[in-house]
Amino acid sequence: MGRIALKPLTVRRVETESKPGYYGDSVAPGLYLQITTGRSGIGRSWIFRYTSPTVRKRREMGLGPVSIRKLAEARSVAMGYRSQILSGQDPLDERQAQRLATAQARSKQITFEQAAAECIETKSLEWGNVKSRSQWKNTLATYVHPGIGKVPINLLTTEAIYVVLKPIWIEKNETASRIRQRIEAIWDWAKARGYCSGENPARRQGGLGELLPNSKKIKQVRPHPALPFKNIHSFMVHLRKQRGVGPLAFEFKILTASRTGEVIRANWDEIDLTTKIWTIPAERMKARKEHRVPLCTRALEILKIMRKGRINDFVFSSHSKAANSHLSSGAFLSIMKKMPSYSQYTPHGFRSTFRDWAAETTSFANETLEIALAHTIANKAEAAYRRQDQLPKRAELMQTWQNYIDCKPGGKVITLGRKAIGTR
Repeated sequence: MGRIALKPLTVRRVETESKPGYYGDSVAPGLYLQITTGRSGIGRSWIFRYTSPTVRKRREMGLGPVSIRKLAEARSVAMGYRSQILSGQDPLDERQAQRLATAQARSKQITFEQAAAECIETKSLEWGNVKSRSQWKNTLATYVHPGIGKVPINLLTTEAIYVVLKPIWIEKNETASRIRQRIEAIWDWAKARGYCSGENPARRQGGLGELLPNSKKIKQVRPHPALPFKNIHSFMVHLRKQRGVGPLAFEFKILTASRTGEVIRANWDEIDLTTKIWTIPAERMKARKEHRVPLCTRALEILKIMRKGRINDFVFSSHSKAANSHLSSGAFLSIMKKMPSYSQYTPHGFRSTFRDWAAETTSFANETLEIALAHTIANKAEAAYRRQDQLPKRAELMQTWQNYIDCKPGGKVITLGRKAIGTR
């Protein structure tokens, strides 16, 4: 390299100088044009030299090639660094700190799709229904990821989410509403992990609620179609004509007014044939609270039948090749499809059938019925007073329910300490 030349630089000289060396610029103290030669020809780049105000040593910084940064810009950058030095900051240290901060920010930057996968992995541990995991993944993959899946979670906006939800908000409102809730939950999870900050862009109040029509006003929620309770006897007659584990499990579900998932995953350790009680552990209940179910005489008969053919830990086991497996969640729906007269109803709807029957034909208290269905009490004050599970009353209730199911028109009227419940 040649000796440093401290002369004013011009655009022409910057573009034509070919002798290797450093050429200082008097306009911007510390700025130098560096000329190098090599196999690729002449190289021209900018160097900023200065004495560090923190360590008192001579240092230099590369400011990039002349082809990218012209003289005027190089001078502006150099003057900016000069200002930092006068303020007691070392430009090279500041630049390295900025690069480190950027690298750290990028390491914590994930896309919405990545955040969703991690969030689902975490939250699935608290979900009682195993179908929830697949529902979350499928709805997000179908409706959300194509639009915002690759967007960094910290850059996600209310407008972007609005664009995703708008096409399905009217026609598939229930699905769209759940998707909004899932996006909101995923963003909250990401915020807790430090991936984003500020207000949730998927929030309803003050956000999407102002952009999208009110769900309750555009479409009424359709409950699961329920069989009228007056038809339960004829339905049960048809159901009992079918053979196999599925129909018996379905009948057990109706007799206990339980949810499908609770029945198909029923374990023999939960059954006490002596006390006639089925105790469902909290982790398998929707409300995350242990639930005791009194068993009527027909439910006990079904259990005794299943015990004779027991092949694994599940009460209603599957004959699948998979070890220790239970009936599938679609088993009951498949059974109903084989019964054309009742195919318009759903398995879950039989809980409503039970509820309608009890409300209209018996004198059991509403509280007893709600406990029988393991419903969560929204009113905190009422929940605080519900200390007992009213097992004796519910045992009477469930036996009365079986008696009503077994009744047929034209027979003897049966009562069980309550109103008349039907005829046999």
